[in-house]
Amino acid sequence: MPIRACLLPFSVLLLGQLSSAVAATYTIPETGSVLGQVQIVVAKHEDTLLDLGRRYSVGYEEIVAANPGVDPWLPGEGTQVTIPSRYILPDAPRQGIVVSLAEHRLYYFPAPKPNEAPVVVTYPISVGKMDWKTPLGLTRITDKRTRPIWYPPESVRKEHAADGRPLPKAVPAGPDNPLGDYAMRLDIPGGAYLIHGTNNPRGVGMQVTHGCIRMYPEDIERFFKMVAVNTPVRIIHQPYKMGWDGNELYMEVHAPLEGSQEQDIHSLTQITRLLVTATQDRPSGVIDWAKAEQTFSRATGIPEPVMLDAPTSQLVDTP
Repeated sequence: MPIRACLLPFSVLLLGQLSSAVAATYTIPETGSVLGQVQIVVAKHEDTLLDLGRRYSVGYEEIVAANPGVDPWLPGEGTQVTIPSRYILPDAPRQGIVVSLAEHRLYYFPAPKPNEAPVVVTYPISVGKMDWKTPLGLTRITDKRTRPIWYPPESVRKEHAADGRPLPKAVPAGPDNPLGDYAMRLDIPGGAYLIHGTNNPRGVGMQVTHGCIRMYPEDIERFFKMVAVNTPVRIIHQPYKMGWDGNELYMEVHAPLEGSQEQDIHSLTQITRLLVTATQDRPSGVIDWAKAEQTFSRATGIPEPVMLDAPTSQLVDTP
């Protein structure tokens, strides 16, 4: 299905154009994999980081990581807030849906029309919490429902009962339904895994679900109309990404998900291997290792350039 005309077709979102969450649509460059631009907005006294995130189509973890030291609930009148709206495309086939768990972000690659450049549409999402992980791997959409009824799994009903919040066997459509107004079932055995909306949009962008992929209500409404049954869905966990923009190499670092294996091996050794691999076929540059280490340590989720600024004649090959 076509991308809605209201979505910007270029890699820069202009400040002041968005009053509510609108997915970013980018033309995919013929070479390279870095998209978009970081934005700086000025908070009003009534703003929270969650409000600004929803307005500019980023989730909770994304905007908090990009603004260390800023109070999420009370940034304060006049505070400059960074909107992390620059991305490196995931290391995955550019077709169908790619769910990048560490980023709390979904990428959709619609089939390009004849004589049109391919585009990618991206949305913030929530993913499975530590004891209810969203499964990795390749799957597909098997069913689409509007105003879905929620049938909580028995394990979820037991969890709620233990917390003194008992659930019925079926929750009808309406304001109390945590699936929101739209749901798409994934072909994953062993559970009812969905891409769905929510009646609690403040939780979008967190690791809080029972394995499902949760979207802002306005995002799932648009996305639901774009995506067909049998669309492939690839679920990945890539806390570290590398990508080229022209002759500049960028690195993007996210904190690994709680309970993931990367928590135990989150180290500069991994980053070093990835950087060396990314530059082995491009001997015209050299890594700024101090900047790479800083980018790794800060883990803001914003792509940062990690090449030394020096004349070409002075550069040496990366070892």
